[in-house]
Amino acid sequence: MSEPRLKNLKLYLQRLGFDAPPAPTLESLRLLQLRHTGVFAFENLATITGAPVLIDLPSIEEKVLLGGRGGYCYELNNLFFALLLELGFDARAISGRVVMNQPEGSWTARTHRLSLVTIDDVRYITDVGFGGMVPTAPLLLDTEAEQATPHEPYRIEKQPDGYMLRAKVAGEWRSMYLFDLQRQEDIDYTIGNWYVSTHPESPFSQRLMVARTGEGWRKTLNNGSFAIHRMGASSERREVAEVGELIELLAREFALHLPDLPHNRQSLARIIAPVSV
Repeated sequence: MSEPRLKNLKLYLQRLGFDAPPAPTLESLRLLQLRHTGVFAFENLATITGAPVLIDLPSIEEKVLLGGRGGYCYELNNLFFALLLELGFDARAISGRVVMNQPEGSWTARTHRLSLVTIDDVRYITDVGFGGMVPTAPLLLDTEAEQATPHEPYRIEKQPDGYMLRAKVAGEWRSMYLFDLQRQEDIDYTIGNWYVSTHPESPFSQRLMVARTGEGWRKTLNNGSFAIHRMGASSERREVAEVGELIELLAREFALHLPDLPHNRQSLARIIAPVSV
């Protein structure tokens, strides 16, 4: 079965700063991943406003490339995977279990999409859809050494059932997600996305999560709590208590353009209600 093709390849590459398709090299992958996390924000506005999250490639292109929006792993990493295939990378779609902020040893649902890329017989994982802790560089799979990125250091630990990705945050190695190399098909992601976007106990249906990276910083929005995390410096934080201000912040800080409609305003008002006066 052939993979679906990108309809807006030229626009996609232009958004990432390329006038022509780059060669399928490690240097290209590094640039693509770093720029992607800066240009296309991680966000779950759809699950907060009750809109369906469509993860077929044409729907993602319409939303992310043409609609002024971002997405979460099933959208952003699907789009990025299609780009890697178009550029000639040897890539495989895989999945993982998010254990960030969970007790050590937790075994969560398989709800994260990422990709395995092989370049000159060397294997890497690449991920552009992991929110506020997304790795901003491809990571060597077959080493447990600390790996530098433009942001935090990461390392991959081999485990009996696969691999654990950890990030060094404030001097502490924190678990991010467990993953293995089993190839995933569209139906696997359809099931995971259905759970993530519709289950009442899914964090994505309960909490607004937005993130974007840049040179030396990460920006995050958790409900009405906005933060700028600067590498090697203290974070700047503030609360957003008014819906209009939140919509403006989404556009200014994350390049996200949510239509200012009554239904959207009501949905956003519910998530920032605890800090409203």
